Amino acid sequence: MAQTYSGPGVFKRIRDDYFSTRLNTVVTLGFAAFVIWVVWSLFGWGIQQAIWSPADKDHCGHGSGGACWAVIAARWRLIFFGLFPFEEQWRSGIACAAIVLTGGLSCVPWFWSARRLSALWIIGFAVFYCLMRGGFFGLTLVSEQNWGGLSLTIFIFASVTLIGMPLAIVFALLRQSRLPWIARTMGVVIDTIRSLPLLSILFTFAIVIPFVLPGWMIGDKLYRVIVGYALFFACYQAEIIRGGIQSLPAGQDEAAMALGMSYWNRISYIILPQAFRNALPATINQLVITFKETSLVVIIGFFEILASGNAAYGNAEWNFAHVEVYCFVGLIYFTFVFALSRYGAYLERRMAVVER
Repeated sequence: MAQTYSGPGVFKRIRDDYFSTRLNTVVTLGFAAFVIWVVWSLFGWGIQQAIWSPADKDHCGHGSGGACWAVIAARWRLIFFGLFPFEEQWRSGIACAAIVLTGGLSCVPWFWSARRLSALWIIGFAVFYCLMRGGFFGLTLVSEQNWGGLSLTIFIFASVTLIGMPLAIVFALLRQSRLPWIARTMGVVIDTIRSLPLLSILFTFAIVIPFVLPGWMIGDKLYRVIVGYALFFACYQAEIIRGGIQSLPAGQDEAAMALGMSYWNRISYIILPQAFRNALPATINQLVITFKETSLVVIIGFFEILASGNAAYGNAEWNFAHVEVYCFVGLIYFTFVFALSRYGAYLERRMAVVER
């Protein structure tokens, strides 16, 4: 068990780690002074001297010396909702809240079973899609070309995860197959896709695929990009799951076979639960990377949150406020990624307690 420092022990640890020699003391004090200066400068720029109201935007950049958060107050709708019709943006907001709520409910242990978790995400994603697209129950139809901002980023991430995770499990099991021709063929497919840059795969599915498919199979560009991204995600996640499977003692599978358990029962109740537990840190890391790399779709013409941020300051009125916009977009990314990483750390601690 790790030692817990309390009382005088804390000061002894700090002294031993940071003030044990003259050089350590100088470095510690110098770095502390630098951090204080940076924090104070950011506080002055971002809060104390900042311009908050669009009515005062004329003061931005004219001796104020602070951030111009007025651009966020004036253009936040564009950043969050993109090209979504103004009068229907409430639908986009509720749709995003539904996905966030679904993610929050996923953290509740009661939902930690394959059926409940799958049902939860299918329902949450269906609510999101129905609100975004409309066309029934009196909701105006809004085509995918008019989706954008944070809602499009969340849609792409959720779609890629929902499609890619089951596909990754299938790929991992196929590569673990005892039939050499299946395992080797799947290995070539996985290694080939993993060796390609994500941007090239997105570009291929968005631009090249329509030239080689019949018209009835082309579909909308957004869905082609999601399929390509999900395939890329599945290949990386399949290797993570395969690593988790290989970390298990072979005797567990052999013991289950001796008890007469079928292949799917062994996989469902013994192999995959432990494999996912062992591969949890890498899985969380892959989800974080997937969320951040949704910004790459801006290259092929989608108006996700980064493109919406560019449009927020991309006119003569706000073209000086690009730093503030990027800080705000970065804060949004940080919020989602930090929440995901903290939840992953919580799961690791919980799994460690259960294992003991």
